[in-house]
Amino acid sequence: MFFFLFGSYNILLIAAAVIPAIVLLVKVYRSDRLEKEPPRLILSLVFSGILATLLAMLGEWVGSLFLKNMYNTALRDILLYFVVVAGCEEGAKYLFLRRRTWFDANFNCQYDAVVYAVAVALGFALWENLSYVFQYGFSTALVRAVTAVPGHACFGVFMGSWYGQAKRADNFGYPEKSVYYRVLSVLVPMLLHGLYDYIATRTSDGSTWIFVVFVIIMFFISFKLVKKLSDEDRYIV
Repeated sequence: MFFFLFGSYNILLIAAAVIPAIVLLVKVYRSDRLEKEPPRLILSLVFSGILATLLAMLGEWVGSLFLKNMYNTALRDILLYFVVVAGCEEGAKYLFLRRRTWFDANFNCQYDAVVYAVAVALGFALWENLSYVFQYGFSTALVRAVTAVPGHACFGVFMGSWYGQAKRADNFGYPEKSVYYRVLSVLVPMLLHGLYDYIATRTSDGSTWIFVVFVIIMFFISFKLVKKLSDEDRYIV
């Protein structure tokens, strides 16, 4: 058992699953110009992301039960990827994100929301990646290192961008705007996540290239958004 858990091959698999998440999190963390967040808070958010996988798994299992007897394949796929999978995963991330950070005194700058959301997203991706890697091996780790793990980070960037605006609106006495932005902080990542999964599972000619183009565009916009939000960061208290 000890060798199974800590043998050299398995250590390599763990590293392949974990390192991409750490690298991306460090990149986003270092872009926090005004006031760095406490490491303890970041670690708790990563752990929250791990816990979010359990809630998402339960939701996806229930949602799949409702869809299993649906004979309209196209509609079933849309509901599966955009509502069940994307809704459960992004919804679970948001619930843990808000529960941990909304009333935290450290949440005093708008860009903080991006750091928080990406930390939760990468905690989710880290645990999800570990499970895939141990099931399917090192080749899966390599593919997910450049697709799924950064993909979750991108969803986190978009969630954080709206979540930060929601916190600012709430602090400045605009509760209706805050609710609006909070809804967007879930719906926008859901849409991107649903598109990602839907395109990735297509088997028609050219679908692979469509997926590659979609991923490249999403990554490019996310990196630009991180820079923009970092450069325009401001205190919101």
